[in-house]
This record gives sequence, C-alpha cells and structure tokens, in this order.
Amino acid sequence: MKSSRIPVASIAVAVLLLLLWELFARNGFISPIVAPAPSRIIAALIRELQSGELELHMIATVTRLVIGLSVGATIGILCGLAMGLSPRLRRFADPFVAAAHPIPKIAILPIGIGELSKVAMVALSVFFPLLINTMMGVRQISPVYFDVVKSYGATRWKLFTRVVVPASMPMILSGLRIGLNIALVVTISVEIVTASRGLGALIWLSWETMRIEVLYATLFVTAAFGICFNLLTQFLVARLVPWAPRSDPA
Repeated sequence: MKSSRIPVASIAVAVLLLLLWELFARNGFISPIVAPAPSRIIAALIRELQSGELELHMIATVTRLVIGLSVGATIGILCGLAMGLSPRLRRFADPFVAAAHPIPKIAILPIGIGELSKVAMVALSVFFPLLINTMMGVRQISPVYFDVVKSYGATRWKLFTRVVVPASMPMILSGLRIGLNIALVVTISVEIVTASRGLGALIWLSWETMRIEVLYATLFVTAAFGICFNLLTQFLVARLVPWAPRSDPA
C-alpha cells in the first residue's frame, strides 16, 4: 500500500539538513550557544538516557499527557456526539463553547492545585478539538443513511452504533490528531511554568544552566513524540475507517 511506504524523500531532506547543520556548526558559522552541532546533541541525548534522568522526565510527561488526553478526549467525544445529534442541545451549548474555546487554558493554571491542575489543563486543551470535530462529523452524515436504517426497523442503539459512530469516526480521528499535538504542547508549556519533572521542566532547567545540548536533545525527543502521534493516527485511520478517502496521490 502506498500509505505504508517509507517517506524516502523526507528522510533524505532531513539527513541533508542535519549534515549541513553539522558542517556549519563545526566550522564556526553557527554559535554553539544558539545551535550546537547535531553530534554533540546526540552525545548529550545518550548521556541523559544512560543516566536515567531523561527517562524520569519522559515518564512524568507521558503520564500527564495520557491521563489528560484520556479524560479530555472521552468527554469531548461524548459531548460532541450529543451536540451533533441534538439540535436543541447544540443551540444551547454552542455559545458556551464559542466563549470558552479561545481562552488560553494555561491562564487558569494558578487557580488549580498541584498535579491535578496540570492534568486539567491538558484535558481542557484536548476537549474542544474533539468536541468540535465529533459534532461536525455527526452533522455531516447524510439523512439518507438514517432513513435507510430506520426503514429496516433498527433500534436507536443500532442506529447509533451502525451509523452515527462509524460515519463520524473520520472526523473524530482528525480531531484526535489535532488534540494529541495540542496536548503535547500544553503539557510541555505547563511543565516549563510549574513542574519540577517532565520534558518541559528539563527544557527550562537546561536553559537556566546553559546546557544547550541537553535542551536540543529534549526538543528532539519532543519531536519524536510528534512523529509517533502522526503514525498512531494513521494506523487508527487504516484500522477503524479503511473506507475513508486518502489524501495521498495516486
């Protein structure tokens, strides 16, 4: 399948950019304070992994991310399904969603207490993309599908499980892809501001102590999370909605 092909061109460009970066850094065209050579960053990454320090920070970040994502995505999908199916509920709740969505979630961080407030920020950041995408996924379902299923005497539960959920799944997964990346950004941001553990905390500590190689190594780990999230959503789309149209060129 074309979707499973290794992106050779992307990898080649990435390797070329890293080689140029290494060349410029080694010849003094780039200050090591601004951007150390990739070889030094990789060496720092290996040291942090061997010491176990990076692993502890990764576990803290992943724990906050998974808990916040699970709570926010679950509530967002359920609310989105309800608002998509009920015009009355949608008319009532839509103004509140429009008002609350643009508020910077990190702005209410000082109101919370301890770890709970950090997880709540992640959950809130995921909630709105999943709610909006799920609601739009339900609303774009053709009424013909409902009429056909009803004509066969299907119950409301079968209508929900056989039509509503499968037909809205592509939009739900699209919202999940957006939510995953937003959740990671918010988690890192929250850790920079308040946490003593986590990738964000390590980024800030590395900047304060001028360990720029460690800072970039942490950013590389964060970027690796982003790539994994992209692969995860592609896998879920292939497994859960194989009928969905692909954007890949023929």
